[in-house]
Amino acid sequence: MRRSQVTTVSLLAALALAACTNAKDVLDPSAVKPPTNSAQALPATQGTSATTPPTTTAPAPTATAAAPTPATPAQAAAIAKTRLQVAPIVGASVEAAAPLTAELQTRARQRGVTLVGSTDQTATHVLKGYFSTMSEGKDTTVIYVWDIYDPSGNRLHRINGQQKAASVGSGEGWPAVAPATMQAIADQTIDQFTAWLGSGGAG
Repeated sequence: MRRSQVTTVSLLAALALAACTNAKDVLDPSAVKPPTNSAQALPATQGTSATTPPTTTAPAPTATAAAPTPATPAQAAAIAKTRLQVAPIVGASVEAAAPLTAELQTRARQRGVTLVGSTDQTATHVLKGYFSTMSEGKDTTVIYVWDIYDPSGNRLHRINGQQKAASVGSGEGWPAVAPATMQAIADQTIDQFTAWLGSGGAG
């Protein structure tokens, strides 16, 4: 009887450990494998002082983006001296990246963030994005990771998350991602970037 109890406890402990490991794999964007038609994988988390916020699944985007919350004095001061350079998007198709890039520019203007070109030497921050998709049933989830660097190439902060929405048409992967989904990601990215700046930009 005693041996049976020990065996049961051991099995329960093993199952609990396996459940924890699986949960970590699902929540960590770097552990999610991109679709086979994607040439790039999401970057693995590097050992830096920057903290990585938890990945969350955002609700399906609406047709009209929510108005940005007014910046606090601290945010306004930090934003005023920020010049953001957006690096080429990795992992997303050209068709999917187009509405994302356009909305990044629109949201940045709304937030008072100055965007500069790839050859501008006055950039204070560089934003690099890595994207992948997962299709499940009638829904497609876009997984994204943004790394923020200083001009010297040191990573300062990471923004990551997931945006889930109904697929467009009958395809899978990027052809099934609606422009509104990418626009919602752009809005969230600029909002989180300005919030990070307002908090002191310390990681």
